[in-house]
Amino acid sequence: MRANSFWKFNAIVGTIIAGTAVPLSGFAVAEEMVEEIVTVGARAKARSATDSVAPVDVISSSELTNQGDVDITNLLRNSVPSYYVSDQPISDAGTMVRPQGLRGMAADHTLILVNGKRRHRSSVILWAAGGISDGAQGPDTSSIPGLALKNIEVLRDGAASQYGSDALAGVINFNLKDASEGGSIQVRAGEYGEGDGSMQYVSGNFGLPLGANGFVNTTFEIGSSDDTNRAVQRADAAGLVADGYKNVPNPAMIWGRPKVDDDIKLFINFGADLGSNTEMYGYANSTTKKIDGGFYFRNPTNRGGVYGNGSTLLIGDMDGIGVGTDCPVVTLDGNTPDPVAMGIVAADPNCFSFQETITGGFTPRFGGTMTDQAFLFGLKGELANGLGWDVSSYYGKNEADFFINNTVNASMGPDSPRDFDPGLYRQTETSLNADFTYSISDAVNLAFGAEYRNEEFTIGAGDSASSTAGVLGTQGFSLSSNGFPGFSKGIAGVFDRSNAAVYLDAEWDVSDNLLLTSALRFEDFDGFGTTTNYKLGANYHITETTGVRGTISTGFKAPTPGQSNASNVSTVIDGNPLSATFGQLVNRGVIPATSPVALLYGGKELGPEESENITFGIYTEIGMFEITLDYFSIDVDDRLNFSKNVNLSIDDIDALLAAKVPGAGDMSQFRFYTNDFDTSTSGIDLVVSTSTEWLGGTTDWNLAYNKTDTDVTNRGVTIDDEREKRIEEMTPDTRWNLSANHMMGDWRMLARVSYYDEWYDSGEGLVYPGENVVDLELAYNINENSSVMVGGNNVLDEAGDTLHNVNSYGNLYSTQAPMGFSGAFWYAKYSYNF
Repeated sequence: MRANSFWKFNAIVGTIIAGTAVPLSGFAVAEEMVEEIVTVGARAKARSATDSVAPVDVISSSELTNQGDVDITNLLRNSVPSYYVSDQPISDAGTMVRPQGLRGMAADHTLILVNGKRRHRSSVILWAAGGISDGAQGPDTSSIPGLALKNIEVLRDGAASQYGSDALAGVINFNLKDASEGGSIQVRAGEYGEGDGSMQYVSGNFGLPLGANGFVNTTFEIGSSDDTNRAVQRADAAGLVADGYKNVPNPAMIWGRPKVDDDIKLFINFGADLGSNTEMYGYANSTTKKIDGGFYFRNPTNRGGVYGNGSTLLIGDMDGIGVGTDCPVVTLDGNTPDPVAMGIVAADPNCFSFQETITGGFTPRFGGTMTDQAFLFGLKGELANGLGWDVSSYYGKNEADFFINNTVNASMGPDSPRDFDPGLYRQTETSLNADFTYSISDAVNLAFGAEYRNEEFTIGAGDSASSTAGVLGTQGFSLSSNGFPGFSKGIAGVFDRSNAAVYLDAEWDVSDNLLLTSALRFEDFDGFGTTTNYKLGANYHITETTGVRGTISTGFKAPTPGQSNASNVSTVIDGNPLSATFGQLVNRGVIPATSPVALLYGGKELGPEESENITFGIYTEIGMFEITLDYFSIDVDDRLNFSKNVNLSIDDIDALLAAKVPGAGDMSQFRFYTNDFDTSTSGIDLVVSTSTEWLGGTTDWNLAYNKTDTDVTNRGVTIDDEREKRIEEMTPDTRWNLSANHMMGDWRMLARVSYYDEWYDSGEGLVYPGENVVDLELAYNINENSSVMVGGNNVLDEAGDTLHNVNSYGNLYSTQAPMGFSGAFWYAKYSYNF
């Protein structure tokens, strides 16, 4: 446990109390009673969680908003043990949309729904996610405010036969609030125990009537959060200062959560009864935020393409080699340049070194503006013959408009700007759905329908300086914005794909005790043809309180247009212990699998990932305990991930430059997407809940346990040992949460212990031991309308052991710690209901 600043808590509480000096009296927050009726996983008929053929967790709105964080991804991590997300510092666009998922599967193996309808994926491709989600293009759930939600349903089972591509690990359905009156306002502030990462948010939700029998429910959230810093000065940077270098940043690199500004979210959910057995429904959202994160330090003695190689400095001849006076070779004695040769460079305007203008090296700042918009509109009703119908149209867009500041385009020499606009990624999806339900009898229910979906991925060109080759471009200087090369007009474009699907679901209540279900889905994709998937399920009540359930299904995940067409260069630490560049910064590129260079090394047209899923579980009540235990198995063939890293030859670089791959001239290694390995994932989920009346009130106890093992069962020549290790060991095999929520009159107290098993840090090449994280919370109802809450996440200030050499890159803790590594976070919240 690190030293923490518990007493900073008082200042946070004071901030909240000061913010309540306005007349907000008359307001109390009551705990929400959640009816365990689920809509996800059953198209024909909504059922209770225990009547479903597969396990479904229902997370109430209060469970989400009664936490200190506002990022829905972190809130889910605290509530669902099989769900993972980490902080992702210095991960290119992965810092902006962090990889997240279920059961140790990739970030795009979990399908996201809002109000039961498929939501669009993020525009961010995870070029540097560290392993399991490398190359994934998953959803951005952080754009959804927790206050907008009535509940979240987490289906822990494959469901591609019901919902289509991506639902290999499971489905998460976000149900929006639909009240036509009342609402709430929340003011929240917090800060990490180290005194940084302060957060302030204001959110509100209110319902209004729409006509005589309708509603418009609106939620807004506005706020910002500062970055955190868990770094010390690097040894090489300290050595530079000792040798007389000026303007060396301290610390040279910042490891922590990024700064988030102008975080604005707006969600509107609406519906109305139009009469004649017809309803109108839909939702709209618009969100935006600016994210600013750290990057790797550029050492002024050995950063290739900018400063030199550690033995000689890179000297640019501004009027061209062989024209006028030749520039001298400047050798280094340790960190010290040859003073005579450096004096000649300084005196000759045609000779240039970045040591003249950026003396102490530099650390870029990378980030961008994320925007997200969506609009769903539908009509549904029932005909006289009992046929239920539902037609809807959806449009969703997610955009990441990048920036990289405090860097250079080295090939431009002294004329290089320091801030760049490298371009943008945009993901746009439109869909049309027609869904029908029909009860053949009281025991047999059918659901069938069709879907058309179009998906577009846009690469928007950046400013010319971010991708141009300047006058020093033929002299070994890097050719684009250093750290994140810009997208040139030659690489920019729109890449799309469409697909059409039909499906049939059937449910048969054979008896009061036995339910049988089946689903079949046929889908036709542009690019790789058709796929047919099925699901069979059963639920049998042995007694009134005990039963068994199980499913068997197949699924698929189609490669996205972005994965098939985009290119990228990332600056990363080589984490492969067998590599000649282990522990060093390398410029690693990703190129399309069908590019001529990739084809030489085993690249080929991408195809879908295909899965086989099995679940089997039991649910029961033993005395005062409610227990569910479920086994799951997910076998995935032809998994999509990056290939092993390939060292580039001069001919390879020339070919990539001819293909206009961004930053090709700066690459030292490249990789490409491949369907070249198979995995088997299996495990168990255990949930035990009970209530006890004691200490003058009632305590709700909940234990949620997950054990997941993933093995690479087959791999081709494009996958190496390091890639296999990342896939198998990067997320903890075992996770559990034990929570106690005690209600006593106007008081509520929460304690939660979360355990994270050991994990593999691919950047360090080390396995870190497991950690326990403790959360505490205290809430008080001031009156029937208002309440205050204070609490702490990770109150014991755990950030993981320090097993690595902190002097190498300055990170105090494992940057891939599954619980985060910023330590204790203290918060306070004021709520007003009306």
